[in-house]
Amino acid sequence: MARKATGQGGSGQGSGRGARELRVKVKTAKGRKLSSTRWLERQLNDPYVARARREGYRGRAAFKLIELDDRFRFLVPGARVVDLGCAPGGWLQVAVERVNALGTRAGGKQGFVLGIDLQEVEPLAGAETHVLDFLEEGADDRVKDWLGGRADVVLSDMAAAASGHRQTDHLRIMTLCEAAAEFAFDVLEEGGTFVAKVLAGGAEGGLQRLLKQRFARVHNVKPPASRSDSAEKYVVALGFRGAADAG
Repeated sequence: MARKATGQGGSGQGSGRGARELRVKVKTAKGRKLSSTRWLERQLNDPYVARARREGYRGRAAFKLIELDDRFRFLVPGARVVDLGCAPGGWLQVAVERVNALGTRAGGKQGFVLGIDLQEVEPLAGAETHVLDFLEEGADDRVKDWLGGRADVVLSDMAAAASGHRQTDHLRIMTLCEAAAEFAFDVLEEGGTFVAKVLAGGAEGGLQRLLKQRFARVHNVKPPASRSDSAEKYVVALGFRGAADAG
């Protein structure tokens, strides 16, 4: 891979607080599309990607969950968490630490973290993972069996496979998010939390109405770790009303 580092004014190589970071420029290689080159360059220059490597997270997405939880405090010690579409496991890592799934905090309640995905996920201490399609009939009952009860938090950072057509992709991810919400209704404990990635684009009104019927508070947030040029945002629904108040 051909690349070069360019300073953003001056040498940029000092180690002091005011030093400017080097920017990596990627040359277009034979056989590589321009879009791929741009994606690679963005990855190499993304501070969250670099931070994820330094701190041992499996992806930059971990910081989105960290920022959401820092604001809303739903990953409390002792909580039972389900992560839908959990691969590669960055959100699992955050949840394990924050709900004390390893039981390492003296005197703190020990939580439980369950991840499910269509593919195998590299094992992670403190999390239990299963290959499962959450859309399958009976998937909610299997999850409750694995949890030993209902969940306090249901997470979804899933995205449908991209088609390249923006409107189609938007509708696909909203359909997936609505399905995740319905799943959450089946497995959440009263008072629980649902967090999911959505895309801004006009088709999310139905989901918003549905969540406002079933939760006490619904927030729409774009965490700092979410790229500014991305249409993604996150819905954080707090205070699940439970089946009795579904009407």
